[in-house]
Amino acid sequence: MSKRKFSSKVDSETASKILRSVSVQESFLFFLDIGQYTGEFAQSLEAFYEAISNLPSESLDFHFRRRDFEKWIREILGDAYLADRISRIDKSVRGGKLRTRLKGTVKRRLNQLKAAEEK
Repeated sequence: MSKRKFSSKVDSETASKILRSVSVQESFLFFLDIGQYTGEFAQSLEAFYEAISNLPSESLDFHFRRRDFEKWIREILGDAYLADRISRIDKSVRGGKLRTRLKGTVKRRLNQLKAAEEK
């Protein structure tokens, strides 16, 4: 099965759409496990980045295994490129190493989107 290739390039309007704050109902809710809500949520990609920087690694592991991050970023924020980049992180990565990879991937995309939004 070949992977679909997504472009990192976006126009100003698309960047603004991806960077927007979504409604509370569309927020990403962070859990440690099923039924174990952390009390943390993200309504934007920026808030998502801040959350993954500080949440317990168990929460990151839980959502990463389930592909929840990819789904929310693709379906709610509308960023197929970032969702694809996250899907390429080795599924065996856990804990601090996973946090580092996620943060790097999301931060690079945030920088790209902010630069595109300013054009």
